[in-house]
Amino acid sequence: MHRFGIMLFSSLQMLAVSARAESLSIEPGQWKVTATTAINGGSMPPKVTMRCLSPEQAGDVTKTLGPEMGTVNSTCGPTQFETKIGQMKWQLLCRGQIDIDLVANYTFDSRSHYTATVISKGWMAGALMSDVRTELEGERTGECQP
Repeated sequence: MHRFGIMLFSSLQMLAVSARAESLSIEPGQWKVTATTAINGGSMPPKVTMRCLSPEQAGDVTKTLGPEMGTVNSTCGPTQFETKIGQMKWQLLCRGQIDIDLVANYTFDSRSHYTATVISKGWMAGALMSDVRTELEGERTGECQP
């Protein structure tokens, strides 16, 4: 169960660096994303990641900040997106040996700052195996460094 939680935590970290909506875009450049995660009620230390976003990545928020999920023995449906000015929500459902529900709510208070909550729940044989909540804060720190 702990390894499953770590696998989900790792995939959630990719979410932090992965954002397209006609009304949403963020600034290209260097981004610092701080993730604070609780797995099955236990808190993990905050993790900070840095990523350089190209103009194409910054202009396609749903792709860049949308889910990236790889599963074994489970099939994921299409991601459901809901976007409006300053907000993006998405949901991804996977069914199979492990059933996974991922839900995210992003709030963009400017083109250089956002906050988000990503919730992931995983079940095996109907029993909740993993309950992960990640709070994200993304902020543009400047131009990309070579």
